Amino acid sequence: MADQTLDAKGLNCPLPILRAKKALTALPAGGTLEVLATDPGSVKDFQAFCRTTGNELVESSTEGNVYRFVIRRTG
Repeated sequence: MADQTLDAKGLNCPLPILRAKKALTALPAGGTLEVLATDPGSVKDFQAFCRTTGNELVESSTEGNVYRFVIRRTG
């Protein structure tokens, strides 16, 4: 279970990423953020976000039209 959940359903790019970035800054290093989104582009967006920021994409899954990401803050 993640330390915090961000419901970004109904939001389009770049809002899920921007809100996740803000939520991650409030977490301690090693903390995890679960993001729920409905924007199909969020799959590639969160992969790129984690690659460029150095945060770890721990999990990525889809259930129906909801995309779920678990991100671990690394620093």
